[in-house]
Amino acid sequence: MVVGEDGERLAASLAERLDAVTFTDLTTDQVTARLIDAVVGWAGEQGWRVYRRASSVLPLPPPMSAQQSVLDVACARPHGPPVVVEVDHGTRRRTWEKLLAEADAGRIPLWVRWGAGRFTAPPAPILMVACEVSGRPDPTGRGRVHSRSPRADKLPPAHSAVRVATVDAVELPLPPPGTGA
Repeated sequence: MVVGEDGERLAASLAERLDAVTFTDLTTDQVTARLIDAVVGWAGEQGWRVYRRASSVLPLPPPMSAQQSVLDVACARPHGPPVVVEVDHGTRRRTWEKLLAEADAGRIPLWVRWGAGRFTAPPAPILMVACEVSGRPDPTGRGRVHSRSPRADKLPPAHSAVRVATVDAVELPLPPPGTGA
């Protein structure tokens, strides 16, 4: 399947939604759950039917090959092909295989990849939605915790289209030395 402009638009829309997600000191599983919740909210706002842990077209590897893999989120849209989303902390070949199989079945595959950056781009037609999250050792000694702050690199909003006039500098008088002022 060729994803095209529809897929690019969906990936950009989801990225914008995820930019608003913030949290402090969550475990890996909690971050994944929080991001899946955000994906479900985003898809629901589009008016789509949303399914968590939906069956994938890809079977599980042996010895469980009689069962299907599951997708984190699958969305049925009234207009356009279905959208499938996987949310991962790491780069797993199995995730790519699953999303490629979904694309071959006519679905738009989106991969939410979260972590500290240095993300490996997936093969086409999978569209990656990167979500940078910082991590540090858990102060209680139980693994790592992750946080995400609001994006600081966004441009400030435009407040006014009116240009402000420049003013000539005015020299202010200084108090005489030794006056303590």
